[in-house]
Amino acid sequence: MKDHEHYPLIPIERGEGVWLYDFDGNRYIDAISSWWVNLFGHANPTINAALSEQAGRLEHVIFAGFSHEPAIQLAERLVAITPEGLERVFFGDSGSSAIEIALKMSFHYWKNSGKSGKTEFVNLANSYHGETFGALAVGDVPLFKQTYEPLLMKCRTVASPDCFFREEGESWESHSRQQFEHMRTELEQHHETICAVVVEPLIQCAGNMRMYHPVYLTKLRELCTQLEVHLIADEIAVGFGRTGTMFGCEQAGVSPDFLCVAKGLTGGYLPLSAVLTSDQVYQAFYDDYSTLRAFLHSHSFTGNPLACAVANATLELFESENTIENNRMLAQVMSESFSHLNDHRQVAEVRQTGMMLAAEMVVDKKTRQPYPWQERRGLKVYLHGLKNECLLRPLGNVVYLVPPYVITPDQIEHLAKIATAGIELATK
Repeated sequence: MKDHEHYPLIPIERGEGVWLYDFDGNRYIDAISSWWVNLFGHANPTINAALSEQAGRLEHVIFAGFSHEPAIQLAERLVAITPEGLERVFFGDSGSSAIEIALKMSFHYWKNSGKSGKTEFVNLANSYHGETFGALAVGDVPLFKQTYEPLLMKCRTVASPDCFFREEGESWESHSRQQFEHMRTELEQHHETICAVVVEPLIQCAGNMRMYHPVYLTKLRELCTQLEVHLIADEIAVGFGRTGTMFGCEQAGVSPDFLCVAKGLTGGYLPLSAVLTSDQVYQAFYDDYSTLRAFLHSHSFTGNPLACAVANATLELFESENTIENNRMLAQVMSESFSHLNDHRQVAEVRQTGMMLAAEMVVDKKTRQPYPWQERRGLKVYLHGLKNECLLRPLGNVVYLVPPYVITPDQIEHLAKIATAGIELATK
């Protein structure tokens, strides 16, 4: 917080497409989609129109005993585009709340099903799922979690399938298969007390953009089904086209018991999240009032019509703009533009899944020894970017790109040049 004495906050006057404009006439390519939420650019005309139209009709109404058209349309759209078997939608207001909802719903399902001994959750090392207490508890990034550890429920943490630590010459698939054995052991030994496993499909985003092979998810789905453990897929950051498919789970051919979405759901306009689950889960709560089996979780702005309207407009853009296919072209440009960093003396690797790319700076390329976090090498890249029309906000020593889908190949190449120059400065 004291940093702002040396690096003042930058007031932004307006946004347009990939650009952010400050009050001094400077502009910046939003290379991180304003924390991974913006999909189709700032001040998108289609989404603007949907927001304006909805504001003139209905801004909000209680979502208990009442409903409205944008929420119904959005629920139907989400069911149509998500993996098979996800037929029920529960709205929240943020990614963290979506995780809280899924955790509570999983535990409550088992309780209603006569298995009240299921009270534990399994997470992956280096995972991140949000910063409310339940979400923090199932995360494993010390920066966010360590201070509050005494207040949090305990989880069973299993080694990550993170392919950064694979042996030289080993494939992503081989390493992810090998790492799965840690999960197998944990679930086989403790499945009777475990409600669910919580994972970020394919990419541990806040955990330094570490990535793994889809086979891990395939095997996890099989084992969870076999041992009666729920699978919660946190697609808050990786959903809606970021990984090259609409949802990361698709690349493993699996359907989770709970799918959590947020961030890009509204194209970066308004807070809204959703948890999708099966009709089987829904039926476990469907009973007479006197049984008190209902699932209770709410907030004042549940299913907000404005947020639902812009979410609908965002999903319509996927159809009209042929987004997923176009993203594959942009991802290839990203790959080619950053490939030279594979040979950089202080870059351990350049890794990429779809529209998410990361380059990790290290002291020693061979041993992958990290720079001490106190040196704040990434901050030097950030500051260099600001001087060259780029908003790059590294995660520690990891420089990454998660750009809006309206970015052009030329803009990607510009980002690559500035990121490279920033890495040169940061690793001197």
